[in-house]
Amino acid sequence: MRILFLCNKSPFPPREGGPLAMNANITSMLKAGHQVKVLALNTNKYQVDPKDIPAVYRQKTGIEFIYVDLAIKPLDAFLNLFSKNSYHVERFISKDVEQKLKQVLQQEKFDVVQLEMLYMTPYMDVIRKYSKAKIVLRSHNIEHRIWQRVAETTRNPLKSVYLRYLTTKLKNYELSHLNSYDGIACISSKDAAFFSEHGCNIPITTVPFGVDTDIYKSGLTDYEFPSLFHIGSMNWMPNEEGINWFLEKAWPLIHADLPDLKIYLAGREMPAWLTNLNKKNVEVLGEVDDAHQFIHSKSIMVVPLFSGSGIRIKIIEGMALGKAIISTSIGAEGINYTHGENILIADTPEDFLKAVKKCVADKTLCEELGRKARQLIEQEHSHEAVIRSLEGFYEQI
Repeated sequence: MRILFLCNKSPFPPREGGPLAMNANITSMLKAGHQVKVLALNTNKYQVDPKDIPAVYRQKTGIEFIYVDLAIKPLDAFLNLFSKNSYHVERFISKDVEQKLKQVLQQEKFDVVQLEMLYMTPYMDVIRKYSKAKIVLRSHNIEHRIWQRVAETTRNPLKSVYLRYLTTKLKNYELSHLNSYDGIACISSKDAAFFSEHGCNIPITTVPFGVDTDIYKSGLTDYEFPSLFHIGSMNWMPNEEGINWFLEKAWPLIHADLPDLKIYLAGREMPAWLTNLNKKNVEVLGEVDDAHQFIHSKSIMVVPLFSGSGIRIKIIEGMALGKAIISTSIGAEGINYTHGENILIADTPEDFLKAVKKCVADKTLCEELGRKARQLIEQEHSHEAVIRSLEGFYEQI
């Protein structure tokens, strides 16, 4: 098959959740012998230099970029208050993207056009006009639920009201387009069930995030024990809010009980309040050169998420690398985990303290959690699983 991936950001380099998930699909289809073309937005929020992408990757994917300015413009945001349109979605609409997409569709024929995330939905009209390809939405999250949870946990009352208003319009857009595609490939069965319950009548399936288990090496290495760590892009609001909650609510309890324990915070786009943070035994590293090496060097991953949807890619990566993980229930959504066997679930500061103390007191327990987490990934999140799921779905539609 010939597949066009229309991406809201570059899938390469795969250094955060969205690009990791997109790149997994793209490389899986290439491995299966399909022909792939990638058209991606290059934005002020997530910008890459095309020259930094390896020549082999460019050759295999034919990747091309179109620049889109996603900066929030006060006048546009104000005028949107009087519109039924979703401001979240409107920011991704660009005449330059439409023209480039039209050009690509006129030059090449595709069997499937895969929209990577809801924000590429506005380009369906162009695809329908210039191609007979089937359109598949690759749903990484239920977008409005992310913002719904963010609005619910926002302390500023005016900001909360504004976010609730924007979320309502995003929800209307997301649900009203459920039957506009030829199929929807969700990243978790929970998301697929939600769409089905809310009126989706077209083919819908679950295609998990897959990892190349040959690249994600697990096993015992020389790492700092005990130590806590978090890795995630901080320009994603749920990550920032989760870490803020952890440092304010859970960390004081943990530090008081385990004063020598350190936590390391890694990830892109660290906000100023974090880089200027001055808390004992809290090491703010920012973006690290090698995420796998960083994860290997520490012992216990914490994922304090209270908003979001889909699957937390970093949990999948941590599991694949054989790490003990402590996550909130929301953070672990979409993963077929077993609490106490391959992950520990903690939803309150007291829960986090209890779980951390349990891990710190027993290195063997940590290693067993990591070993069984790795087994789960091999069974349900390998590249092979992605290939089988996605190929089968393409053939179905």
